[in-house]
Amino acid sequence: MRVILAYIFIVLLWATTPLAIKWSADGSSFIFGVTARMSIGLLCCLVFLLLFRTRLVWHSLAKRTYFAVALQIYGAMLCVYWAAQFIPSGWVSVIFGLTPFITALLSALCLNEKSLGWRSLFAYSLGISGLAVIFHSAFHISLQSVLAIIAILFAAFLQSLSAVWVKRLHCQLPALTQVTGGLLFAIPWYLITWYYLDGEIPNSLPLKSIASILYLGLIATPIGFALYYYVLTHLAPTRVALITLITPVLALLLGHYINHEALTLDIIIGSGLILLALILHSFSKQTKKKTG
Repeated sequence: MRVILAYIFIVLLWATTPLAIKWSADGSSFIFGVTARMSIGLLCCLVFLLLFRTRLVWHSLAKRTYFAVALQIYGAMLCVYWAAQFIPSGWVSVIFGLTPFITALLSALCLNEKSLGWRSLFAYSLGISGLAVIFHSAFHISLQSVLAIIAILFAAFLQSLSAVWVKRLHCQLPALTQVTGGLLFAIPWYLITWYYLDGEIPNSLPLKSIASILYLGLIATPIGFALYYYVLTHLAPTRVALITLITPVLALLLGHYINHEALTLDIIIGSGLILLALILHSFSKQTKKKTG
């Protein structure tokens, strides 16, 4: 039951995160927004460790796990924040809908998981078709938008690689410990990147930007990442990656009604295909359990 509740919370969190990321850069640079978020998140994680009287471990396997987590926290999130400047917030979540397919490929190669059966492949193909339909209305876009889409695709690859790597290492560390260690590895790189790309602290920020940074730093980073790795500990990476087939629909609706982003017929049809892919994948899993 705890895993299910954590799963639902992550879905809701990831659906609201793209819009918060976009708002967090208002009045400042994208690198300031993400560095501020991760710094606040690290402070929260350290406070939680003190409250729960949990110590970080630093043996070889733990450090490799922290590095694998940092691959997502730094590499993937940096790409997402940069790309969010040039495309609608809902698109960020939509493109991440490719993560299950990428994760399935990596899991089959690295974990020897049987995640590429014909039923799963059909479901993933249907989900990818839904994404293709959504982007049908976006063929005539700027070069920056094209580069942003490529950056999000690369971020999805890094997130999938991080999840599979953590699963393969199988360090069995508490989720909060994994996130704290990953942030400790990632923060120095964020500070260096911020210094060379920006190096300025804004004199003032819009209230919406401050609220977004605090939401991402206080909730999305310490609680969201901890729950993500908690769920990843109990479920296969391919099942965890299915979160990204649910969140695009919610994120697109939020972007449309709150941020006035376009919601065309292509987006509606594509979102329907993504939901159908999720249903078919879940049905195939249940069928395997019954026949097994």
